[in-house]
Amino acid sequence: MNSKNSEMTLGRNRLIARTGHVARQASGAVTLQLGDSMILVTVCGAKEPREGQDFFPLTVEYQEKTYAGGMIPGGFFKREGRATEKEILTSRLTDRPIRPLFPEGYRNEVQIVATVLSSDGENDPDMLSINGASMALLLSDVPFLEPVGAVRVAEVEGQFVVNPTYEELKKSTLDIVVAGTKDGITMIESEAKEISEERITEALKFAHAEIRRIVDFQAEFAAGIAKEKALWSAPEVDADLESRISAIAVDAFRSINEPKTKEARQEAIDQLKKELCEKFVTEGGSVTKGAVLHILEDIEYTEVRKFYLTGKRRVDGRALDEIRKIECEVGVLPRTHGSGLFTRGQTQSLGIATLGTAKDEQLIESYQGTHYKNFMLHYNFPPYSVGEVKMMRGPGRREIGHGALARRGLSAVVPTKEEFPYTIRLVSDILESNGSSSMASVCSGTLALMDAGVPIKAPVSGIAMGLIKEGADWVVLSDIAGVEDHLGDMDFKVAGTAKGITTLQLDIKLKEGIDFGILVKALEQAKAGRSHILNKMLEVISAPRQELSRFAPRIIELKINPERIGEVIGPGGKMIRRIQSESGADINIEDDGTVRVASRESGGSDKAIQMIREITQEAEVGKIYKATVTRLMDFGAFCEIMPGKEGLAHISELSDSFVDHIDDVVAVGDQFDVKVIEVDRQGRVNLSAKAVKGLIPHPDPNRPPRERRPASRQQRPRNDKDQGSRPKRSSRF
Repeated sequence: MNSKNSEMTLGRNRLIARTGHVARQASGAVTLQLGDSMILVTVCGAKEPREGQDFFPLTVEYQEKTYAGGMIPGGFFKREGRATEKEILTSRLTDRPIRPLFPEGYRNEVQIVATVLSSDGENDPDMLSINGASMALLLSDVPFLEPVGAVRVAEVEGQFVVNPTYEELKKSTLDIVVAGTKDGITMIESEAKEISEERITEALKFAHAEIRRIVDFQAEFAAGIAKEKALWSAPEVDADLESRISAIAVDAFRSINEPKTKEARQEAIDQLKKELCEKFVTEGGSVTKGAVLHILEDIEYTEVRKFYLTGKRRVDGRALDEIRKIECEVGVLPRTHGSGLFTRGQTQSLGIATLGTAKDEQLIESYQGTHYKNFMLHYNFPPYSVGEVKMMRGPGRREIGHGALARRGLSAVVPTKEEFPYTIRLVSDILESNGSSSMASVCSGTLALMDAGVPIKAPVSGIAMGLIKEGADWVVLSDIAGVEDHLGDMDFKVAGTAKGITTLQLDIKLKEGIDFGILVKALEQAKAGRSHILNKMLEVISAPRQELSRFAPRIIELKINPERIGEVIGPGGKMIRRIQSESGADINIEDDGTVRVASRESGGSDKAIQMIREITQEAEVGKIYKATVTRLMDFGAFCEIMPGKEGLAHISELSDSFVDHIDDVVAVGDQFDVKVIEVDRQGRVNLSAKAVKGLIPHPDPNRPPRERRPASRQQRPRNDKDQGSRPKRSSRF
């Protein structure tokens, strides 16, 4: 493998590429460095396809090594385990823009592994993964049509920033990842805070200008050192068999493409497959069932696209911009905190909102550091949603990706922790699917949040757009169904409020990408579709409910003096455990003195708050308290006036007559009213009983004498020296 180093300016940093010094047995390998973040991307490809394989087996594995960020993995085993959500999402992010750039018919297995070797805590290495995969493919002997570049753009204080840092992303109103070739955009992934379509278009143009520079850099880097591409040939098609099948299938598809339901259409196609296999596949003959079905799939692809481009109508009878029938319901589940059922044609999502406390937050450990997530969205796609029988395991990469997309669509309108101190978990269970279940999840999630009483800033709706393009002729489709996703050229998902866009996701199957004329048309058409869907949702519930579900926990927030936090917690947490045990409430205390008390029963919260206030309340000068004597000194009595709060009643303040010995007036455990007469600069509280008239009487001569305390230094016969060392009555100690 030839060695080479090269670099270019990208944003405020230098992008440094190097090959030929590590992973030299891989077919292609490159390291990319931006700042102090570095990634190694390798490519290996099989020499021959597996026998009988009828698809392109591309796998992408993105790995974040904890050592790259100077961390040791948590858990018992202390090594990296199953892929994290970030690793799965970045693997998908890398796969999507490069997959269309392999030759049609290529069936050899290809594996791309991207490993983060160093992270500076400022530059996200996910963009390096996409660019590194493209460069490694260019260097390898694996057939790859042309380079693809990727860049992240943020909008910070009204300005677009290339490859923003983590800190800049926290302040941005737009976080968009764009990938493409020199001629057009092939992939978009974004999160936004209600950005207009016009501003999105400006960001895409800004990003594509950077992509063109990156693509040129990749081509120059690979020039002269890339391996010769391996020879391969696409599976041969029997021209005679293709002609005979076409003679039957083309006419059949004219009928199949006429408007009908998904089930009726699939039944007609299955019948056609059966007839063709019975006619052309014979025992011991050279024609296989696989060959017949492959030819039929190609014919379906051609005929459906021709039907759309010439007739300007769709296989389910809709106009190009028509939305399927929409039905919305809220409060469909009796014991959940919030629920919404969103049905659009044959796609149906059940959204469920559950409210929790701070202890329900998700701990995230990443190169950015440790932080907590208090808004989660989990997407489930059971096999019955498409009428299939499959093994049910944990969520796959597709489910992780769709859930993340729906969460991004809603995160812009979810209230902050300060505005709404709950942990929010949304679940989208897909009950039926025929196109864009992720956007249905956005809609059902909005319904569930409003039904739960979550004060979202605005309701969000989502739509999936499609494209069919042959040469200069193209049509944009609104609310695509499954067949249009499968046979079309674009899957463009847009979610947002009435004000603007909250998320975009674009995948293009065209090798050249798409130009901005198509993108602008798709955005305009999507805006009209989103508005229609949103209006249907608002007919059912127009705003968040004013009251939370009676089954949801009640969180009450109060402020205490941060210096008193230790008193609420107590030694070793003794006090806070006592409060939680006696009240049944959960208590979370922030460093700034914010206390959140959560309980499913209002009585529990009230009791916990009362106990906290008793501990943290400050003594007020002039206020009368019920005092309990806790200890006696020769100069006065220390009394507890609030839980954990003591004051001193000087011997001169216990009675309006002279008191010679403290024992003559009070004993430990006595209770009486006192008035706070002073709180000094050190926070010490001075009390007076005689200021509360009549509550401490003159000593009763008929009262039997109290049991004397054991002799102390102060009680021994005094000499002049002792008298001189005895505290004065005007002194506290």
